[in-house]
Amino acid sequence: MTESAQSNEGREQIQIAKHSSGFAEDHAGDPNFMASLARGLQVIRAFSEHRRNLTISQVSQTTGLSRAAVRRCLYTLKVLGYVGEDSKRFSLRPQVLTLGHAYLSSTPLAVVAQPYLDKVSEVLHESCSAASLDGDEIVYLCRSAETRIMSISLLVGTRLPAYCTSMGQVLLSQLPRDALEEYFARVRLVARTERTITSVPELRTQIDKVRNAGYALLDQELEAGLRSIAVPVRDGRGCVVAAINVSTHASRASLDDMQTQFLPPLKACADALGSVLLG
Repeated sequence: MTESAQSNEGREQIQIAKHSSGFAEDHAGDPNFMASLARGLQVIRAFSEHRRNLTISQVSQTTGLSRAAVRRCLYTLKVLGYVGEDSKRFSLRPQVLTLGHAYLSSTPLAVVAQPYLDKVSEVLHESCSAASLDGDEIVYLCRSAETRIMSISLLVGTRLPAYCTSMGQVLLSQLPRDALEEYFARVRLVARTERTITSVPELRTQIDKVRNAGYALLDQELEAGLRSIAVPVRDGRGCVVAAINVSTHASRASLDDMQTQFLPPLKACADALGSVLLG
C-alpha cells in the first residue's frame, strides 16, 4: 500500500469512527430510530479496498463500536450471507451487492449514463465518471476508466470529499445558499495535498467561481498528479441531478488543454445525457 493510500485509509477510518460514535447521540430520544440497524450498516462500511479482511477488534476500532456490538452485528450479517468468516477474520460476501443494486437499477442516471461516459472516454482517452452529492461527499454512480490515475481504485459507490473534487465543487455550487452555508459551517477541510483548499473563505470564493463559470477545474487538490474538470448534469426540468468529469494525469494535459480539449465534449455529454433524463 502506498503512503498516499495509507493516509487516505486513515482519514476514512477516522470519519467512520466519528460518524459511528455520534449517531446514537444525534438520535437519542427518537423512538423511530433503530440503533441496531445503524450499527449493522456501520460494520458493513468498515470494510473497504484496503480493509477487506478484518477481525472483530479491527472493526471495533474502525467504527468506534464495542467488541460485543460488533460481534453480534457480524454474526447476524454472516447468518444472512452478507459476511464470511475465515480464521476469525471477516470479509464481505457478494450478497452485499444486492444492497446497492436496487438503487442503481432504479436510478435513471446510473442506468443510462454508461454509454455516454464511454463515448467521452473513447474520444479523449481519459477516464470519465458521474457522481451525485450525498451529505458532504460525492458518490460515484457510473465510471468509464481508461487508466488508473489515483492510488485508490475508483469504483461505483466510491465516496470522496466534495470540497477537493471537481464533481464535488460543481455539485456544491448548485446548492441553495442556506444549504451551502450550513455545509461551510460544518465541513472540516483536510489538506490532501499542498494545493488543497483548507480555508472556508477561500473555498467559498472557489465555489462562487465554479457557479459563475459552469464548470470546475481542479489541479492536484485531491491527489498529487491528478487533474480533473467537471460539469453539472441537468434533468428535463433543469435541475442538477449529478456531475460528470474527466480526469487525467498532470503530465498528460495542461490546464489549458483541459479547458480547450476536454471541456467541450464533456459539456456535450452532459447536455445529451440530461436530454434523456425526465424531470
